[in-house]
Amino acid sequence: MADFTLPELGENVTAGDVLRVLVKPGDTVAKDQTVLELETDKATIEVPSSVAGRVTAVSVKAGDKVKVGQVVLTVEDGAGKSAAAPAAAPQKAPEQAPEQASAPARDRAAGADASNNKPDDGPEQYVEGPKRGGAPAGPGAPGGKVKTGEKEQKEPSKVVDITRGARPSAEPAAADLPPAPAAPSVRRMARELGVDIDGVSGSGADGRISIEDVKSHTKRLLEGAARAGAGAPGSPGGGIALPDFSRWGQIERQPMRPVRRKTAEHLSAAWRAIPHVTQHDLADVTALEELRKKYAKEADDAGGSLTITAIATKVVAVALKVFPQFNASIDLAAEEIIYKKYVNIGIAVDTDRGLLVPVVRDADTKNIIQIAVEIAQLSAKARDRKISLDEMQGGCFSISNLGGIGGTYFTPIVNAPELAILGISRARMEPVWQATERGRGPASGEFVPRLMLPLSLSYDHRAIDGADGIRFLRWVVQALEQPFLLALQG
Repeated sequence: MADFTLPELGENVTAGDVLRVLVKPGDTVAKDQTVLELETDKATIEVPSSVAGRVTAVSVKAGDKVKVGQVVLTVEDGAGKSAAAPAAAPQKAPEQAPEQASAPARDRAAGADASNNKPDDGPEQYVEGPKRGGAPAGPGAPGGKVKTGEKEQKEPSKVVDITRGARPSAEPAAADLPPAPAAPSVRRMARELGVDIDGVSGSGADGRISIEDVKSHTKRLLEGAARAGAGAPGSPGGGIALPDFSRWGQIERQPMRPVRRKTAEHLSAAWRAIPHVTQHDLADVTALEELRKKYAKEADDAGGSLTITAIATKVVAVALKVFPQFNASIDLAAEEIIYKKYVNIGIAVDTDRGLLVPVVRDADTKNIIQIAVEIAQLSAKARDRKISLDEMQGGCFSISNLGGIGGTYFTPIVNAPELAILGISRARMEPVWQATERGRGPASGEFVPRLMLPLSLSYDHRAIDGADGIRFLRWVVQALEQPFLLALQG
């Protein structure tokens, strides 16, 4: 028998929800045949098999959450080797030293230790002290005796020294501490949850940290923040302790879908970290609308749609060449600003799973018809769950068009690590004063109907000043009002 385990799905992708299982016991599967449709944080992925033969068992079903390295199906002998080595690892594991064991094997060992050492009498209590596993000491915390918060174990042989690596009362620097004993997958999960791995208490052998340890530590932090009334990042209800809503009527709880969960985490982090400024303006697109209608058939014939979004994508792509400070990202750790020499524009797409942002690459080198076709293709793939992770990465600037739904202005949240995002609302006819004569007396003129397009530009005030923000927005407005500007300055 040979097991097919879930392979690596992409950078920082460790798990997904099963949408469909495309094989069943008794089926014959070939190598590279799609056997699973998986929904991750941002995309639906078709998972091909790396084994071939007759399927004897399927270990997952629709709705299950599967992790990288988990067994998906089993085929008869001779079907090929598993996509990931863990199937053969158990035979050699006893001969390996702990340091030499593979990362998946270490994770399983850590998980087993975690379950064996789980206390029987409620959650452990942690007290402040400069150690791993407890609440971190404040920047100015004085030295002194460290309370370990050590858990009482029923079997002496299973006692776990969670003070391993604890600082003595002399308070040496953090760099003097040994690295936390955790596998790469555990460290990755801690980073994604925003948890300092050095603050997690390991329940495995020699204080080894498992994924369950990270989850438990995160849960304790969130519960403590809720009790204290603090707005802990990522906590339920935005850090607000929720009441029992069923007291006032019937309720229904549904789990957050991966896309919604990832969107909530990403935008919450962006809102906390980025000092947002949003500036608004109106573009007179009366003439542009006439041109759009005149040439719309050319885009239709090419397989696209000549929308305001497609036109704005080209305008913004040229604007990023004129204002390179908007085509950048901040590296606070290195105290540097990273300027990008390429121009990729993310387009927010409304889907039944939530907001997805596919990327039009090298938009500055493409004409509007090409951009229109690419946006149509990417949008269709996003709504049909065929978009790949690679097609949603590498953006320099984002555009969100809500005009098809309605509204006037809004404050879009910057899609970090980008520095700015343009929001487009619904265009409408408005009376605009146009002067007809200019003399020594008061100017004479009349109100005329003009199609006005509301624009909202949000940007990261750490890198972009207000004056530059309005210059960028005014350039976009003028380019929409006078398309010749694209050829003149682009």
